[in-house]
Amino acid sequence: MKIIPTLLLTILFSFSMLANVTPSDKEALVKLYEATNGKQWNTKWDLSLPVSTWYGVKLQDDKVISIRLVDNNLVGEIPNEIVNLTGLQELDLHKNKISGMIPVFIGKLKEMKVLNLSFNKLSGSIPTSVCDMANLKDLELYMNALTGELPMQIGALKQLEILSLFNNEIAGEIPNSLYDVKTMKVLLLNSNKLVGALSRDVENMTALENLSLFDNKMDGQVPFELENLNNLKEMNISYNRFKGLVSKDLAVLDTLNMTMLNEQGMIVLLDVATNRNSAIVSED
Repeated sequence: MKIIPTLLLTILFSFSMLANVTPSDKEALVKLYEATNGKQWNTKWDLSLPVSTWYGVKLQDDKVISIRLVDNNLVGEIPNEIVNLTGLQELDLHKNKISGMIPVFIGKLKEMKVLNLSFNKLSGSIPTSVCDMANLKDLELYMNALTGELPMQIGALKQLEILSLFNNEIAGEIPNSLYDVKTMKVLLLNSNKLVGALSRDVENMTALENLSLFDNKMDGQVPFELENLNNLKEMNISYNRFKGLVSKDLAVLDTLNMTMLNEQGMIVLLDVATNRNSAIVSED
């Protein structure tokens, strides 16, 4: 008769072991809860219960591997302690009211695959340490107030498939290293303050399906090499200061048909070329 109670204890013990998490991981979660006004979250954590029961938290063994708190009324700043979650593979805090800066040392999260801090109130520049996340596939920071330039080393993210940074105030030129990310499928940099040319090396991004540079201050020739991107299905590079020759295929592909602005801020329509030597810029 003692077998059944013993078995039950064994099961309960095993369950409790599965519910355990390292002290440093739990401390980091508590810091996140406190720093973002957890008591006012839409769905709160009961800190007295096991971490395995906390909304949006996923564990593997004794490590936190995922935090998904989308549209959960997080208000405040991301605490620096977040970088102690060394097993974290996904951090999705989309559509909250998070302010302040992205933690400088966030690149310590070497296992990160998805980092989504979009639709918040983040400011400051994108930390260079982001480029240390070698496993990162999805980086979404759109709809914030980020400034500064893109990190020069961003091309180190060799597995990156989605880079979505639209509706910020990011300035400077697109780093040359970015064109070497051959895994990139979605590149959304529209509505920023980017300048300079779109490099002919864009043809290296052979997996690219969606390119948006709309509403920046980029200039120079529209590279014909864009035609070599066989997977490109959607593109919008209008409302920049690009000029020169535009092929028929590129004009059709662009959502706004290559509508540009000249130095006086007037709308400039790039004529569709019948061949690469005959296109001219016409002003309406």
